[in-house]
Amino acid sequence: MSKFFAKPLGALLKFVFDLVSKIGTEPANVSFYAMAIILTTIIFKFILLPIGLKQNKSMKKMQEIQPEIKEIQDKYKNDPQTLQAKVSKVYKDNNVSPFSGCLILIIQIPIILGFFKALRDPVTYVFKNPQTYEALNKVFLWIPNLEKPDPYVWGLPLLAGITTFLQSRLMSGQTAVDDQAASTQKTMNMILPLMIWWSARAFPAGLALYWTISNIFQIVQQIITNRSFGKIKEELK
Repeated sequence: MSKFFAKPLGALLKFVFDLVSKIGTEPANVSFYAMAIILTTIIFKFILLPIGLKQNKSMKKMQEIQPEIKEIQDKYKNDPQTLQAKVSKVYKDNNVSPFSGCLILIIQIPIILGFFKALRDPVTYVFKNPQTYEALNKVFLWIPNLEKPDPYVWGLPLLAGITTFLQSRLMSGQTAVDDQAASTQKTMNMILPLMIWWSARAFPAGLALYWTISNIFQIVQQIITNRSFGKIKEELK
């Protein structure tokens, strides 16, 4: 399925690259290819923005009703049938599904993997011609070639890990609906950034650039969303 999404996303990257390459002289330290990756990542995140906002709304709603769910679980812990019926009623009354956030995430996964695949194999999904791709300038700041891994582990790999950690921390307040989930999430908040950092050391630097820009976009989106929900709750008091 990732191949299915890789083709249109690769075409989008090529379209953006063609536009960027017409702006004039290519900067010495930021190639047109690097600019195209950054801009395409931002466009890609805007495409997914409605899905992300819906997911945030669902998580916020789940967090708000969690005290009521916890009270029901404590009260009917010895009566599973009544417990299930009462919890289902709370979900129905609040027009929320415990699986909605997961479903939205599942929708995003193949699209994200498609873009990841397009960046990992740009000859096949973006430029089509090996000679065209080989002739491109792929420099980005201290990285001489985005096709190869970042020569410095403290560069993009570290930025990818740090931004993953920050994004996870911002999301943790929404997704942790009980103590067990909070504990699991705390562990993942430490393990996932390390995994991303370790993996980015071996991946083409262009992928690490995409992941870092994607995380930064998500962090900004999450901060704005959290503030917006906070203001709404204050107005409802």
